[in-house]
Amino acid sequence: MRISARADYAVRAVLELAVRQGGDPVKAETVSAAQAIPHKFLEGILGDLRRAGIVESRRGGGGGYRLARDPDRITVADVIRAVDGPIVSVRGERPTGLTYTGSAQPLLPLWIALRANVRKVLEGVTVADIAADALPDPVRRLAAEPAAWENP
Repeated sequence: MRISARADYAVRAVLELAVRQGGDPVKAETVSAAQAIPHKFLEGILGDLRRAGIVESRRGGGGGYRLARDPDRITVADVIRAVDGPIVSVRGERPTGLTYTGSAQPLLPLWIALRANVRKVLEGVTVADIAADALPDPVRRLAAEPAAWENP
């Protein structure tokens, strides 16, 4: 699985809005500068997030962006789906839409299991968790495994 630049930037942008939640709307330029995200790229991402109901925008001098709902109700999976579509795909298709024959038949349950595990992690972490540096224990345990930090 790969996390695209678009998904990484989207999660970082939503996180930046979460830590600034409660004040005035945050300008895209502010998010761009704080997270080193190219401004034009960020504008497209914020548009996707707005259409998905994750952020809302206000025009004008006091305008900008803010989260459309509480950060504890926005998962990392929500953000990734908003900008990239399905979290796990094989050749651009959802695993449930695939069929294999012959010796390749055991691949389908493997792809389904992979998707289930990725979803379990990404749906189990909210923007509020990240903002509070309070990742859920199962995620912390996975990240604490030395093998998790190795690139085979």
